[in-house]
Amino acid sequence: MEITVKFFATLREGRGKITTYVTEDSVTTKDILDYYEINVEDVSILYVNGLDAALDKKLEHGDIVSIFPPVGGG
Repeated sequence: MEITVKFFATLREGRGKITTYVTEDSVTTKDILDYYEINVEDVSILYVNGLDAALDKKLEHGDIVSIFPPVGGG
């Protein structure tokens, strides 16, 4: 199974912009965060295929996971 993972803003540091996660096992969005060593507290928005997703969302072959950190500004 292949899942495309897109990182945004500060989460790109050391990870790049887009990567492919390949596995034979069933995975969730939380498993993806754990694999890329991203703390849940460092994630503000989590999408799967452009839709808001929970940490326990089971992923399927071809899914696109987008991970956004909290954004500051004023």
